[in-house]
Amino acid sequence: MHRATGALMLLCVATAGCLYVPQLAELVGRRALVVTLHEWSGLLLPGPLLLGLGSRALRADLRRLNRFLPYDKEWLRAVRRRDARPEARPAGKFNAGQKLYAGWIAGAVLVMLGTGLLMWFTGLAPVLWRTSATFVHDWLALAIGVVLLGHLGMAYGDPQARRGMRTGTVDRAWAEREHPRWKEE
Repeated sequence: MHRATGALMLLCVATAGCLYVPQLAELVGRRALVVTLHEWSGLLLPGPLLLGLGSRALRADLRRLNRFLPYDKEWLRAVRRRDARPEARPAGKFNAGQKLYAGWIAGAVLVMLGTGLLMWFTGLAPVLWRTSATFVHDWLALAIGVVLLGHLGMAYGDPQARRGMRTGTVDRAWAEREHPRWKEE
């Protein structure tokens, strides 16, 4: 699910760049194809999550992501103070940063889907709504791009986390150090 969502998100971001940045548009050309790829990848973006809801493991992870526990506040305080000690950053399977990112990106995808539909079906809404949708869509796309770069940077900085995403397993020592409350969950 994560890979399919990531592929669709990267396709959305890449096509958005080609639609918005003139130099990329000239380099790629074929605007109609880029528009079609952008629209359909955006529409399909919630698909992997919706299909994944059939998985008991994914539903358990979504419950974990949706639950902000008292030690998550400790984790956020340690990050704000730049305290890198593992004992200062207690975390379950997901740390507070991952929980915040998951919630933010889920909301952002829904807003992008709504504003994108308003822009796509131009005859269904007044001009003011479409203009507002374009404004929100463009600025939120920029914010998503920045946050996505941060997400990828964090992932590339943690080979164990990448291994966990790829294989479903991590080293016990890493899990105990980075996610000490995981066993309790």
